[in-house]
Amino acid sequence: MHIAVEGCCHGELNKIYETLQFIEKKEEIKISLVLCCGDFQAVRNEADLNCMSCPDKHKSMQDFWEYYSGKKVAPYLTIFIGGNHEASNYLQELPFGGWVAPNIYFLGYAGVVSYKGIRIGGLTGIFKQHDYSKGHHEIPPYNQSTKRSVYHIRNIEVFRLKQLKKDMDIMMSHDWPNGVVEHGDKEELLRKKTFFRKDVENNQLGSLPAWQLLTAIRPHYWFSGHLHVKFAAIIDHEVNESTPTKNNQTKFLALDKCLPHRDFLQVIDIPCQENLSDELYYDAEWLAVLKETNHLTSVSPSSFILPTPGLHEKSDFSVDEEKIEEVIKQLDGDLKIPRNFKPDSSCFYDPQNHRRHSVVQHRINNQTTQMCLKLGITDPIIMIMETQSKRESMNRNSLLNDSSWISGDDGHSTVISNVSINPDEIDLGDSDTEE
Repeated sequence: MHIAVEGCCHGELNKIYETLQFIEKKEEIKISLVLCCGDFQAVRNEADLNCMSCPDKHKSMQDFWEYYSGKKVAPYLTIFIGGNHEASNYLQELPFGGWVAPNIYFLGYAGVVSYKGIRIGGLTGIFKQHDYSKGHHEIPPYNQSTKRSVYHIRNIEVFRLKQLKKDMDIMMSHDWPNGVVEHGDKEELLRKKTFFRKDVENNQLGSLPAWQLLTAIRPHYWFSGHLHVKFAAIIDHEVNESTPTKNNQTKFLALDKCLPHRDFLQVIDIPCQENLSDELYYDAEWLAVLKETNHLTSVSPSSFILPTPGLHEKSDFSVDEEKIEEVIKQLDGDLKIPRNFKPDSSCFYDPQNHRRHSVVQHRINNQTTQMCLKLGITDPIIMIMETQSKRESMNRNSLLNDSSWISGDDGHSTVISNVSINPDEIDLGDSDTEE
């Protein structure tokens, strides 16, 4: 099966799809699936642009709104993760994944799906140490700080992905796992991107959690974007008694952004089960892990410690076949992802009616609601809303009692999770300088 991998999309769906159709005709092949490695920019309207972190001069509606409104339909099944330039308010509605438009699927904060027997996983966002141990506390309308922190990856997603034991075919992240530069042509990379040298020499280029995840789950392929350059590497893994059935080699590929004469696309050929449906399917092991770790979901702005060997009675949340079968039974044996996308007409873009300064509020997405009900897991957006409601209620009561309510020093409630607070947390500040 031919799969097209795209680096940073930046809303250029029309150009990407047109290029793929040209490749199909030239090479006489059929492309079955498109994978996008972040900066997708699922911008439905001008108000969504206010939720995207980038200079105003780079904010443009681009193409996605046409696919959201139904004016166009994606000609290829498209799966994507988020990067650091996204309409975060829309993606936050789908923390566990879902359709953002017909035939275009978002993997969520992290997620795993199956297509024709190929296991595809993804991790949304980029790594910033000072936000890594916090919960997903951000909610629209964002301020200048939360507009950036909302796309920073959190330890809970990496922790969940590390619980996976079955072989992974494809994994996607936006920023690179930070060890991959040592497994490819480093000098050629530095010739193309001379300003990478200091970070490479200090082993600071890329994401340490992504590297730890790569070495833990050992996918056959790992694709990334973010740094706007093509780079390939092969990572050989040690075979030991604890991982006898794990894949022993990962092929890494990073791609550029969608611009003329840039390496932003690669078509690969992967064996698949041709007899299977063209539909997208949930991954049963991933759903079982989500269910098993639901109590660890946090929406606290404070750092917390996830279950750790030596600190907690239970630190292994991998799932056995019995728990996987329980999840399959909950879904009545049907793992096919329902095509339950419903556009909100109030979000449609009208080129004749500019509404860029509209205040964006949080929304509950029907896809997330249905998934949470089926699995018995919690929607983080609802958790945040409940926390805000409790805080407002306490404020009202304190006024009625003529006394002031004192929360945490930062004005937030403290813990919304069955985990430990880290008393030694140091705020490193936010100095995002991503492209």
